[in-house]
Amino acid sequence: MARIALCNEVIREMPFADQCSFAAALGYDGIELAPFTVSAEPHYLTATERREIRATVADCGLAITSLHWLLVSPEGLSITDTDAEVRRHTRDVMAGLCDLAADLGAPVLVHGSPAQRRLPEGREAEAVGWTHEAFAAAARAAEKAGVTYCVEPLAPPDNNNIETLAEAAALVDAIGSAHLKTMLDTSAAGQTESEPLPALIARYVASGHIAHVQLNDPNRRGPGEGEMRFGPILKALREAGYAGDIAIEPFIYEPDGRACAARAVGYVKGVLDALA
Repeated sequence: MARIALCNEVIREMPFADQCSFAAALGYDGIELAPFTVSAEPHYLTATERREIRATVADCGLAITSLHWLLVSPEGLSITDTDAEVRRHTRDVMAGLCDLAADLGAPVLVHGSPAQRRLPEGREAEAVGWTHEAFAAAARAAEKAGVTYCVEPLAPPDNNNIETLAEAAALVDAIGSAHLKTMLDTSAAGQTESEPLPALIARYVASGHIAHVQLNDPNRRGPGEGEMRFGPILKALREAGYAGDIAIEPFIYEPDGRACAARAVGYVKGVLDALA
């Protein structure tokens, strides 16, 4: 199985260097970086700042496996805003983040950001077209940067635009770029999908659609902190030949982020050991 990464916003109250050393000490292989945690305008990070971030991670024996939470900063971004200038600026930021990922050595970007892609009431059909336009532009930017841009299906009520793997895969197919894929977020999938996740994994890994996986429970806690069974999910990924990375992404941190990060990696590695 591929590398296990910690989504760094889980412990974002720590200095970045301390986040990396803590994750390494817990046994993580990488960091999934939320760009807003390192800069209010991450697409404008200088070459020196990018080298420093990459070196900080490497010095701890880790890699930056991916970027996610892409449109949190700068403020005011949206791929479906009724203002064309907002949409244009957002597409420029997305392209800049593809370059950032390449400079940081991250092969994948994960586009969740539900608040920045909601379909505006009364203009839903137009906004579906704007969504296609944004992801087509992201695919071109990803190809130029040599990275893969992933459309993340997300659950309502936070999201009303691309909720299932089937919807994401249809968008990916319509755009037709090898640098645009989808991914599996187990929390969202556990809320929206009608089929068991192992069956979806078998189908969409085999078809080449899934390029990334995030593990979390539908209760928004870490893997192993709810009712979702992750043994069948990890077994299905292994049997399907999934070769990408796996990120741990809880949203509820109790008693705190550090404890959640420690519990999650121990649980996931224990399940993987049992499957070996």
